[in-house]
Amino acid sequence: MKSRFVLFLLAITLAGCADTTPFPAVALNQVIPAPQITIPTQETLLVTRQITLSSPEAFAISNRFLTDFLRPQGFTIAPTQASAAQWMFRRDSTLAKEGYILEITTDHLVLSAATDLGAFYGLQTLRQLMPEQLEGASEKPASFYLPTGTIQDHPAFAYRGMHLDVGRHFFGPEDIKSYLDYMALLKMNYFHWHLTEDQGWRIEIKAFPKLTSHGSVRPETLIGHYNDEPQRFDATPYGGFYTQEEVKEIVAYAAQRHITVIPEIELPGHAQAAISAYPELGCTQKPVTVATKWGIFEEVYCPKPETFAFLETVLTEVMGLFPGPYIHIGGDEAPKTHWANCDQCQGLMHAEGLANEEALQSYFIRKIERFVNAQGKQIIGWDEILEGGLAPNATLMSWRGTEGGILAAQQKHNVIMTPTSHCYFDYYQSDRPDEPLAIGGYLPLKKVYSYQPIPHELTPEESTYILGAQGNVWTEYMPTFDQVTYMVFPRILALSEVVWHGASDSVDAQYPEFLTRVERFHKRLDVLGVNYANHLYQIESAVATNTNPPTYRLFSPLKDKVIRYTLNDGPLVAYTAPIALDQTTKIQAQLYQADTPIGSLLEETFTYHYGIGAQLSLSPQPHSSYNSGGPGALINGRRGDTNRYGDNEWLGFSGDDLTIDLQLRAALPANSLHLYFYHAPGQWINAPKAVILTLTDFNGQKTTKNITLDPPQNNGVFPVVIDLTSITPNDISALTIAVVNYGIIPEGAQGAGQKSWTFIDEIELQ
Repeated sequence: MKSRFVLFLLAITLAGCADTTPFPAVALNQVIPAPQITIPTQETLLVTRQITLSSPEAFAISNRFLTDFLRPQGFTIAPTQASAAQWMFRRDSTLAKEGYILEITTDHLVLSAATDLGAFYGLQTLRQLMPEQLEGASEKPASFYLPTGTIQDHPAFAYRGMHLDVGRHFFGPEDIKSYLDYMALLKMNYFHWHLTEDQGWRIEIKAFPKLTSHGSVRPETLIGHYNDEPQRFDATPYGGFYTQEEVKEIVAYAAQRHITVIPEIELPGHAQAAISAYPELGCTQKPVTVATKWGIFEEVYCPKPETFAFLETVLTEVMGLFPGPYIHIGGDEAPKTHWANCDQCQGLMHAEGLANEEALQSYFIRKIERFVNAQGKQIIGWDEILEGGLAPNATLMSWRGTEGGILAAQQKHNVIMTPTSHCYFDYYQSDRPDEPLAIGGYLPLKKVYSYQPIPHELTPEESTYILGAQGNVWTEYMPTFDQVTYMVFPRILALSEVVWHGASDSVDAQYPEFLTRVERFHKRLDVLGVNYANHLYQIESAVATNTNPPTYRLFSPLKDKVIRYTLNDGPLVAYTAPIALDQTTKIQAQLYQADTPIGSLLEETFTYHYGIGAQLSLSPQPHSSYNSGGPGALINGRRGDTNRYGDNEWLGFSGDDLTIDLQLRAALPANSLHLYFYHAPGQWINAPKAVILTLTDFNGQKTTKNITLDPPQNNGVFPVVIDLTSITPNDISALTIAVVNYGIIPEGAQGAGQKSWTFIDEIELQ
């Protein structure tokens, strides 16, 4: 009994010691996004629970934020005169509006800014220099250390945005506030709130109550992926919307974090939920249901006086709730089928001298813009609003690539870049088969980090129209907020670095250092209870085909880890140098921290074939967004992911026929040609219509065969196997492969009227 009592007293003593021991300092260079200038001095400032602060009243939001952040941990902020303050916030009118300087010495802390906005961003940096434990309620330190040094900082771009679609799946006010909290921590300043969709209308409009009583509830929801056949549904009504009081509360909450909220009211397309509530808004005036699956629907607003009166009333109520300068009006994915068959639409086109339905859409957008401008606001629209002519004062969001943004900037319109290739956070972020279901695509963290928002095609003057960039989160496959944060983190960290610090000028050199900061930031997310994706410990691999035999390389951007691997289930050995491969080989590799395996096992097969090491030329070149592996990815013995088309092995071509020339190292007795295409109509990717193959044998004799391809029965990888012996019995020294693009996407399909993409993977000569 006595020994138990002694142990009890010891436990109390140790607990008390743990509570009074200052939490260690976080390194000055561990901030995300990285400041412009960081100068550490390798000492510390002790912070106790009684903090004296001198701060101007003009920094009201910043002062309140600091108090609200530290008070739950038992720290008090005592206002005092500058001469007696340990912490001092001061105004410096020479700094940029969003800029700040943070100076920490062993005696005091000084935060200088020209505005409350700059001070707030300085506080977000200071917050990340505080121990992660301060983010939670489980540990309440009596004191902690801050690192000493100087940080000078300001943003690279004025627009630093995140989007959230609440139409496909609804997230309550508390979830939205959490989203805003995460944005504020990373100095993101625009929240694009996608409030209306075919699958649900999510904002109360008092003049039209059926928009929420009827239009916010769909009778059921698609189960699984859109491409699954047959499609299945859950037979369960799904709904939700925000009252105007909830909207006001969220907008005010955002303002306290210096975030401007941009509401999106989709028009003229993505209007099925609204038309389900008020059928007279459509061209057919026939009853429809709120959409129960994803995709594009033909129910669009009919451009008649009653519709414009409805939209003006809706927008008037919306503009009254959002004090920011922008209203997003969508403008994307508006099928013209009903307009083409609508007498009233055709009569309007004739009366207004509109050449086609694209011009009618431009007329629609311009009319809405005039109304919005008259209320002192500006419109933002997706890049489809370019079709038929861009509205005079519109800001463009370029999502289908960079081309729309380039054209708009050249026309002196403001542009926000958000291309699918780098900014769509609904895409898969790992090639692991156990990843949660997503729409498709592949956007790993490094690709987001590598993004350059300003297209190189623009002149310096034209580049000034690029306001910044935005991450988009479409929620078809995100039924819970935990799933949203999993898809957002850590990719938002990379995007915040791009838009605040500026795009990296040497991705391969700087990315490993960024990952060390991500690894540290994960600890903060853990304390905050955020569900995030952690793929930092995935091994990467590459094949060099300019050697004979080719060599296989394994690597991790994290330099303090060890890689061990096996070949064909052989012994486990440490990786020290590239591996020569002269036959088809199964490779397994694992990352280790000392002797502890971390991350997931890499498993892949290198397929040896005659095409490896050939001289290859392509015409045209792959689209810049889908060319990370370069042309050599077609003949490197590695197959691309079977479910995701955006990895290094898949090359993408937008709307063009493709010609591939291969000059082999020697005349070889190849028997078959294996081609691999990707087929995903929901993402505007279609298998080609035909392949035209020209073989050159060892005598220089050419033989051509035209091979028409049947449409694939399933989505995903579409393999094409061609028997070469039926074309020529001789050894082959060269071949030309002409790939015929699918063409324009037909009406009724996703992306109708747009050019189809072709994606191609390995070219195997067996």
